[in-house]
Amino acid sequence: MNNERFDFDEIIDRRHTHSVKWDFCPSDDVIPMWVADMDFKAAPCIIDALKERLEHGVFGYANVPEEFYDSIINWFSRRHNWTIDRNWIEYTTGVVPAINAVLRAITMPGENVVVLTPVYNCFFVCIQSNNCKVVEVPLIYKEDYSYSINFDALDKALSDENTHTLLFCNPHNPAGRLWSKDEMLKVNNLCLKHGVTVISDEIHCEMVMPGHEYTPFATISQEAQDNCITCGSPSKSFNIAGLQAAFIVSNNLDIKARINKALIDNQVCSINPFGLEAFMAAYNYGENWILQFNEYIDGNFRLMRDMMNKELPEFHFTPIEGTYLAWIDVTPTGMTSTEVTKKILDVAKVLVNDGTMYGKSGDGFIRVNLATQRSVVEEATRRIINAFK
Repeated sequence: MNNERFDFDEIIDRRHTHSVKWDFCPSDDVIPMWVADMDFKAAPCIIDALKERLEHGVFGYANVPEEFYDSIINWFSRRHNWTIDRNWIEYTTGVVPAINAVLRAITMPGENVVVLTPVYNCFFVCIQSNNCKVVEVPLIYKEDYSYSINFDALDKALSDENTHTLLFCNPHNPAGRLWSKDEMLKVNNLCLKHGVTVISDEIHCEMVMPGHEYTPFATISQEAQDNCITCGSPSKSFNIAGLQAAFIVSNNLDIKARINKALIDNQVCSINPFGLEAFMAAYNYGENWILQFNEYIDGNFRLMRDMMNKELPEFHFTPIEGTYLAWIDVTPTGMTSTEVTKKILDVAKVLVNDGTMYGKSGDGFIRVNLATQRSVVEEATRRIINAFK
């Protein structure tokens, strides 16, 4: 690993670049801290790979090379002690299309799919678009503002004879939890008890705050690996989501074949040439960049939390273990999360996510994207403080 240092403080003007994050804003004086999209340039290794591909000048249909599979296998072996067989991997355009395809492959219309809420809003869309029913199991919200799994409630939900799938999020978006091996073992044991398959969305897995550790669900036991389907991508961690490349891992070759058919049926069975190059560069050469990125996000979180704790103690921050998302309890304000979100936009000119997007237990919370320059985090935090003081 080289010792190159990266400048995450550099301001990149993204306005009027067809950016969903920035150009969705109602005016240019609004700071967007909503959709999970970062404001940093991609790692130099990725930019160099894209430049080389661009200079070739021909951008026809791309064939996925063996180096693509090798980049996944080597990265997860090196960083996460997960040995992945080449034959377990399918590729697709993104993790949301991956989840959709897996649900199509392993569920039947009308079945229940269990989720631990609050959780990523696209989970609900994926489940419903496959004509399945969302079953919410709220996480336990503790006195220290952190979350844990309600195993009794999960056991009850999984025991329903119409439930065959758990859609799991590791690291958890928006609660910021990195689930421990013991927690996931309990989850998998309950799933095995009731004949439930686990789909694990692990797209945020490289964003790990100092002092914490990400454990792939499939590595906790052989039984877990046999019972889970993992969806992942470097897109979120390396800011290359627009290039659309992701992967699915299942060691059940029958299920994998059904997933492959679903990917073809959904027409998400190819990757563009730029996505391929960015994907492989991230996993082959991006380790130093992501380690520095994580330190930077940890600093952003501490800055916002400490400023808010001093001036707005009624805003309670969930401890962040993974992701770059702050999850903030605003119920002590006496306002709903929708009212708080509106005030933050109208008065502070900062756009954040209303917690109601993430299930019933998200009411009373807001989600704030911290993947931006520290000066922007500081300015946005001051605006929010001034709006409420």
